[in-house]
Amino acid sequence: MTYSQAINEAPVVLVEFFATWCPHCQKMMPIVDQVRAALGDATPVIQLDIDQNSATAQENGVSGVPTFIIYRKGQEMWRYSGEIDGNELLAKVRSYK
Repeated sequence: MTYSQAINEAPVVLVEFFATWCPHCQKMMPIVDQVRAALGDATPVIQLDIDQNSATAQENGVSGVPTFIIYRKGQEMWRYSGEIDGNELLAKVRSYK
């Protein structure tokens, strides 16, 4: 599946660009898992390792990790780089449903 297909697979999609060597990303992993569980299957959460997806990260202007992007109907609606509270991230995703 291409990135374009992934961000269009549901009305709202959350994407996280991360790196395995990034301590902030490691701290966010359980939080992202909780957000994924709370959102259920209707809202995909896609996690992309920038080392394995460097071209996609560059094409999307990702300069720091973790970077979270919310897409609504394939259009970028919101972007945030760095650690974020799980409840805040969940509320932000739900605000675009």
